[in-house]
Amino acid sequence: MIAIRPAEPADLSAVSALDARLTGQAKAVYWQETLARYAGGPPERHFLVAETPKGGLVGFIAGEVRAWEFGQPPAGWVFAIQVDPKLRLKGAGSALFEALAARFKAQGVTHVRTLVDRKDHLILSFFRAQGMVAGPSLQLDKELS
Repeated sequence: MIAIRPAEPADLSAVSALDARLTGQAKAVYWQETLARYAGGPPERHFLVAETPKGGLVGFIAGEVRAWEFGQPPAGWVFAIQVDPKLRLKGAGSALFEALAARFKAQGVTHVRTLVDRKDHLILSFFRAQGMVAGPSLQLDKELS
């Protein structure tokens, strides 16, 4: 059984290590700044961790309520989710997503959004399994030389 709780600054090393292991990029400063802004931050920002009964990190999710971006009404945005591959397919990712969605709903939000790399079939499949479908926006991109 896993427990979901708000992240704390003390979670930095475990969050950073899990992300580095899964992405191949060490981003300790990024996660330190993100935890500083989200852990105990404004009520529209959320950073949750899932842990084992012994306190080991299973995964994390982070998101926030963003209002009126490009004319869209307030929506909950998920910008990070990671689950230890050894502990996947045991409901941790879904539990994290549901916990974040519940927080968004409590703030009056009716939609959850995210961006995914169209080639990342694992995360795309995960979000689809959570009931997410293509939304009203289209990402546009330009490389700056």
